Amino acid sequence: MSKKIFSGVQPTGNLHLGNYIGAIKNFVKLQNDDDNSCIYCVVDLHAITVKQNPKELKQNIRETAAAFIASGLNYKKSIIFNQSLVPSHSEGSWILSCIARMGWLNRMTQFKEKAGKDKEKASVGLYIYPILMAADILLYDATHVPVGEDQKQHLELSRDIANKFNLDFNSPDFLIAPEPLIQKNFSRIMSLKDGTKKMSKSDPSELSRINLNDNKDEIFNKIKKAKTDTEPLPDSEEELSNRPEAENLLGMYASLNDQSLLSTINEFSGKNFSAFKDKLANLIIEKISPISEEINKLLKDQKFIDQILSDGAQKADKIASKKITNIKKIIGF
Repeated sequence: MSKKIFSGVQPTGNLHLGNYIGAIKNFVKLQNDDDNSCIYCVVDLHAITVKQNPKELKQNIRETAAAFIASGLNYKKSIIFNQSLVPSHSEGSWILSCIARMGWLNRMTQFKEKAGKDKEKASVGLYIYPILMAADILLYDATHVPVGEDQKQHLELSRDIANKFNLDFNSPDFLIAPEPLIQKNFSRIMSLKDGTKKMSKSDPSELSRINLNDNKDEIFNKIKKAKTDTEPLPDSEEELSNRPEAENLLGMYASLNDQSLLSTINEFSGKNFSAFKDKLANLIIEKISPISEEINKLLKDQKFIDQILSDGAQKADKIASKKITNIKKIIGF
């Protein structure tokens, strides 16, 4: 069955191994299935829910697009663009915000986590962010959206908005309620310094993550210093339940080597971490270094990246603007 795929990544700079394993690697796999049509968006409108440096934002948009292309996303096969180039996203977000309900947004746990204790100082944009996400998806009639567990609630909101719009305006199936594509294995890669925390660009320690633009020496050093425990590597998955760092490192190896976690455990069972870390570092270098080199090469030709985003935006705009026109007819504009 053919799927219409939509997904987006925020341009916050320094994409890392967690972004690659948890999202981009899967984007490439979905694109390479000929039954799928894929749209991948650099969601720069989402990025400004928190204050951005304009020059850094512009560069981060290009870096994210470069990472997409360097990782294997084909701009001739998939639509790759940045959100702010397609006005329908903002317009659709306003219309859908009049369909969504305050109670729905008040249940969004991610806002509570990101806003912290002082919600009064959070931007309105951060609060209504999930409605913009709904517009991103619904304007393209996406049937499936690759999401992590932390975004699943937002996708449920997209479904609620679609169903309410269809009901309110007696337009059955006009807005398609999308299904989640949740990566079952290795969807969350954790910090190299703390196996209980997700690998993040916002972590002040560079040693907590492998950036996609790290060189070979940096990768070796970070893996060498990655936190572990004192026990040998386990014999079974059950033994990983209280060993988050071991589980994280074994998961990285399994994903990058396209094998199951159990196969990886069997391969390294009883061995010490130092020998395993050498193999893991070499595997990361083998998989990530070509991406890093291609990112750096692409970033030297900013006009090329900008042209890819512009061409993608024209393709996206044809789809999204048509949907907005039909939405306006339905609601009486």
